Amino acid sequence: MSNKKCRFTKMHGAGNDYIYVYTPDNPIPDPSHASIAWSRQHFGIGSDGLILIGNSPVPEADFSMRMFNNDGTEGMMCGNGVRCVGKYVFDHGLTTNTRVAIDTLSGIKTIDLHVGEDGKVHSATVDMGSPLLKNKAQMDSDDGGMVEGSVLGWNGTFVSMGNPHFVIFVPDVMEIDIEREGRRLEHAPIFPERCNIEFATIRPDGTIRMRVWERGSGITLACGTGACATAVAANVCRLRGRCSEVEMDGGILKIEWNELNGHVYMTGPATTVFEGEIELP
Repeated sequence: MSNKKCRFTKMHGAGNDYIYVYTPDNPIPDPSHASIAWSRQHFGIGSDGLILIGNSPVPEADFSMRMFNNDGTEGMMCGNGVRCVGKYVFDHGLTTNTRVAIDTLSGIKTIDLHVGEDGKVHSATVDMGSPLLKNKAQMDSDDGGMVEGSVLGWNGTFVSMGNPHFVIFVPDVMEIDIEREGRRLEHAPIFPERCNIEFATIRPDGTIRMRVWERGSGITLACGTGACATAVAANVCRLRGRCSEVEMDGGILKIEWNELNGHVYMTGPATTVFEGEIELP
């Protein structure tokens, strides 16, 4: 262990929890190793991964975001995570703007921050951009991807929100062995970059109950990009309209697939759990 201390903030969006570090003040030489070490339950801070907040490398964005899963792999984006990045930069006085642009590996994401009477951000709406229903680099089928198809015996819908998702609608999501089936599907040969797997049920009231297996993290309480992909898939499959409430194990996200510009907008909570210092591994 190093003797050098690193300041961190533990935050979650609908139970999807990450360790957040502002790297201009706390450089991390090996974020992959740090994510593995710090994310371990009982032995570290415990989390779904590590998110680094930095200065933007491009003038179009205000800050940058890098996210690492708890297995050390770097992910392209995290919808719940980017909301918490917005909360972090506002609550820590790094910006006074209630609209911020964050540079990610999935492009620049614009966040509208919702500030409470206490002057803190409690929720946010993120412009997640336009989904793709075909992406041969992420789903290597004959036609470069498929709206609906079968993978390892499961009929589902492929949706890319920058990162790949395979959404499967079932009569009762609570009867699915998410760990067994999610692990199998994540590593299916048809997914060159592996894949996030969502199982979802349309309830009689129109809300969507979803559970997720995230590539690199396993079962998580929530997945922002997964909720977006699920809402898009529900619309594509004519199960829901353009607006959906997606309930996950950790909470509810509101998703709108805007008909005018084709962008997906995600609204949900952002919560600080605690702050502290930890030695660099």
